[in-house]
Amino acid sequence: MSQFDFNRLILKGITEEGNKFRPSDWAERLCGNLCTFRNRRMYYSPLLRPAVIDGIKCVIIDAKLQDEHANLLDEVINFASKNNLQTEKQL
Repeated sequence: MSQFDFNRLILKGITEEGNKFRPSDWAERLCGNLCTFRNRRMYYSPLLRPAVIDGIKCVIIDAKLQDEHANLLDEVINFASKNNLQTEKQL
C-alpha cells in the first residue's frame, strides 16, 4: 500500500517561481534510473516516465513506484522538493 496520497504525481519542469528548470534533459535523466534497453532502444517504465504537457517537460510518477522501488520514489520526491519544482497530484 502506498504511503502517498496520489495515483499519479506530475513533476513539472517549472519552478514555483515560474522559471523554466534546466538542464533541458532533466526529465529523461531522472527517468533513466528505471529505463530498460532492448534492440539499442531505451524504454521508459510506465512507473516513471518523461512527458511533455502543454509544452512543459514533465515526469509522470505512478504511485505503484512506492511498492516496487520505494527508495527511487523518495529520491525523485526529494529532487522535486530540492529544486522547487511545481507538482500536480492526480487522485
